[in-house]
Amino acid sequence: MPTIYETDSLDEAIDIIQDENKRYPFILHKYDIGSCQEKWTCDYLATKIGSKPVRIHVSQDPMMDFVRKNFTYETLPFNKLIHRCERTVNDEYFSTPNEHYYFRALGDNQRTDIANIEKHFPGIANDIKYPPLFSTEQFFSSVLRIGSANTQLWTHYDIMDNTLIQVHGTKRLIMFKPSDIDYLYIDGDKSLVNDIENPDFETYPLIRQATYYTGTLQAGDCLFIPALWFHNIKSLDTYSVSVNVFWRHLNIDFYEPKDLYGNKDLVPFSRSIGQLAKSLNELDKQLPSVYVDFYAKRLRCYLDNYIKENEKKINK
Repeated sequence: MPTIYETDSLDEAIDIIQDENKRYPFILHKYDIGSCQEKWTCDYLATKIGSKPVRIHVSQDPMMDFVRKNFTYETLPFNKLIHRCERTVNDEYFSTPNEHYYFRALGDNQRTDIANIEKHFPGIANDIKYPPLFSTEQFFSSVLRIGSANTQLWTHYDIMDNTLIQVHGTKRLIMFKPSDIDYLYIDGDKSLVNDIENPDFETYPLIRQATYYTGTLQAGDCLFIPALWFHNIKSLDTYSVSVNVFWRHLNIDFYEPKDLYGNKDLVPFSRSIGQLAKSLNELDKQLPSVYVDFYAKRLRCYLDNYIKENEKKINK
């Protein structure tokens, strides 16, 4: 089981990102992320952000499942949320005293605003420094994340590059190459295999063929997550505070303008899949089922051959 690459060198980190033949995930150590590492205690964040209402995930299960929705969306004042995350058992709760909380910041208008710490959390924005891995023109969003101890999120990929800056707590990391998509049982941008550490091989036998890249993210570390790399992240022995910074690696016109999270499929793909669906619908309308089945399988053969040829280009 390979480990995620680690480096203490900012220059090496930039080289990995800029070299199209590399662009693999890495953990950057010893970069000065600012005064946040000392300042961002629960009391400090509660005071600076105050009673601003925030929308959160609440689950009785520490392993949250986005596909099967084993959580509810609730709203709490931020200062109450951060103190609930600090404790493993709470006197005030939604369903059970030991429920788990996860907060992923959006803007003030959650339907239209892209997360930006400088805009939406100005009282703490100057406390954190982002490693200069990209130009400022490529910046998309900065996302404050807070979660209870032992909370695990679902395996998914993002369409944009992003840097996860760990401010407080420790996280266990599991990542998969984009080419392992065949083994991860994908529904949209998420894997159906929720318990990725102990998968149900009877239900998901192909997961045996996936290569697990593992690592540990300590407070002060920065994790680079390249676009399309699947990742599963779990906070460990204490509550977690981190910041995700998303960056556009490709031409800005390739990204969906209404994407708030950095995970909507690229415009060229969405356009192509829409055209394909329309064409298949026309086949279905005009031809008997036996012909539709035949031509759909011909299309699959075409795609299989196309994938093989493209893999040759990637592996050159």
